[in-house]
Amino acid sequence: MERKQSNIHYAWWILVGLCIIIGVSKGALNNSASLFLTPVSNELGIGMGNLSLYLSISAIVTLVFLPFAGKLVAKYDIRMLIIIAIILQAGSFVAFSFMNSVWGWYIFALPLAVGGTFITVILGPVLINQWFKKRSGLALGILAATGGVIGAIVQPIVGKTIVSEGWRFSYVAVGVSAIIFVIIATVVFIKKMSKEKGLYPYGTGDTEGGDQSANNAATDKGVTLANAKKSSAFYALLTFFFLITAIASFMMHIPTYIVTKGFSQEFAGSAMGVYMLGVVFASLIIGVLNDKIGTKNTTILSMILGMASIFIFLYAASSSVMIFVALILFAFVTSGIGIIAPSLTSSLFGNKEYGQIYSTVSLGLAIASIVAIPAYGYIFQFTGSYSGGLYTILAMLAINIVAVIIAYKGKEKLEKAGLWN
Repeated sequence: MERKQSNIHYAWWILVGLCIIIGVSKGALNNSASLFLTPVSNELGIGMGNLSLYLSISAIVTLVFLPFAGKLVAKYDIRMLIIIAIILQAGSFVAFSFMNSVWGWYIFALPLAVGGTFITVILGPVLINQWFKKRSGLALGILAATGGVIGAIVQPIVGKTIVSEGWRFSYVAVGVSAIIFVIIATVVFIKKMSKEKGLYPYGTGDTEGGDQSANNAATDKGVTLANAKKSSAFYALLTFFFLITAIASFMMHIPTYIVTKGFSQEFAGSAMGVYMLGVVFASLIIGVLNDKIGTKNTTILSMILGMASIFIFLYAASSSVMIFVALILFAFVTSGIGIIAPSLTSSLFGNKEYGQIYSTVSLGLAIASIVAIPAYGYIFQFTGSYSGGLYTILAMLAINIVAVIIAYKGKEKLEKAGLWN
């Protein structure tokens, strides 16, 4: 399926493969993890804060593994890395089914994080940045939207399976299915660039006309990691990554929050399905807005919509319809991790050392998960309510708007200093 043999550029087939791989890893595995918290906590008598602490352990492992993940992509066969990663991540789900103590979740949080970090954090942005020299925003939007579609299909099924078959069977079913789908997608779609086989990035060389080396040079402008780390833009972006992840981490507690409002576990699963549909809708809208009004304005608008969703959670959560509305609006924030965050990195620092800069600022994602996920759990465990966490989220959304403004002022300083070239 070489590009010269098809009217479809091979970059789009790479995107198809990524949609399946990341959609399964994130939409089916990561997002369904929240549905298991309440039934596991109730059956084994584990406090919600103590159980959700395994997610923090995963975040710590992510923090340690991130600096190496980007380097592995360039050094080793990407297909081998994907297969190993999904076996580690999905295999941990299978292992959870045999656990009777919270220590089991703590132990298997390690392979869960190593596999999940590579696939859900690094793989998509790095490969899209490599394969798409134009329309990368559209590609990121499609990738996030597809993850939402897969999640929307899987979430209700997992919720119903947990109710009918139990959480142990459901862990095995989800884990084994994920391994099968990801391995097939990897073998069929993922390939390395090859000049001999005509596999070039989309938007360069013979696809766009002109000299390929000139096109590549034009698209590889930006700031080095060393110079980026000396700028206010870098630390503002790091703050943004930290806060948007802390905000999005509340998604793991939404099913429990819904149950505390008097709804059933099955309804919580259906609600998460609506949320994933919201991710599809939000991802496509964000992708379009990113091209039309710019990354900066799109980010600010997303934070404002996030504020609206939190107000609904706080003051109108007794209505099932309003819960659906809040979840859809909240998707504009969570989708930002997959679309806005990579786009902000490229917009602020360019493509010269994109992989290294993105991997570094992504440390904010891991650090936030260490703190936020158990914090929400302990707030609920000690107060019996998530209200304190929701008010904190409102403050973080406001701070994120300020961080984005500061980041773009920092970019202007880099340009004036002649460091953006």
